[in-house]
Amino acid sequence: MKHPGPLFTLLAGALLAGGIGVADLAAGTGAPSVAGAASAVSAASTTTTAPPATTSKPSEPPKPAPPARADYAGKVTGGGASIAVSARDGHAIAYLCDGKKLEAWLQGVTAGGELDLEGVPDASLTGRFDATSVTGTVTVASKTYRFTVPTAKKPAGLYRAAPKVKGKAAKVGWIVQPDGSQVGILTTEEGPTAAPALDPAADTATVDGAPVTAEAISGLTGNGDF
Repeated sequence: MKHPGPLFTLLAGALLAGGIGVADLAAGTGAPSVAGAASAVSAASTTTTAPPATTSKPSEPPKPAPPARADYAGKVTGGGASIAVSARDGHAIAYLCDGKKLEAWLQGVTAGGELDLEGVPDASLTGRFDATSVTGTVTVASKTYRFTVPTAKKPAGLYRAAPKVKGKAAKVGWIVQPDGSQVGILTTEEGPTAAPALDPAADTATVDGAPVTAEAISGLTGNGDF
């Protein structure tokens, strides 16, 4: 018996493969190629979008309400002068001095911790205070000073007196710093000079050889006469 030739064998294999393919398609069991499946998976992965990232901004804590009554004292930025501020129930008084010649008393109203004070000659102060400090700018004699000074607890604070010098009315102001140091000016008919030392524990000073009682300033006194 003769064996089938090579050509016959190839034709038979092709017919068999074709039949199997037709049968699979007819039965609905055809499967995509490996390359096709990989392409489908890759397409599905690239079309999947991650949910947008959400960022939440932390809320700022509410600012504390300014105190109804507070006193502050310290040096202006850069030194060269000291300032004291006393706020009481919607009113405020401030004093700037360098302990030599420069000084200014200022007064005005407060609202929501804001300061807007005026004094003579042509002195002005704007700023804001809270439970720990007062910050602002003060202009005196055409020069502007910036400041941020802390609260002052007695004996620190602002003092004034109205003594007589050589029988004539005079006035004196002191700023006692939280560290106990002090600065002040005595103004007489002859002009301003450094103030004599104040004893803040006793609220007294000696002016022109006579004892003088100093007044601790606590906000606006109402008469505006400095």
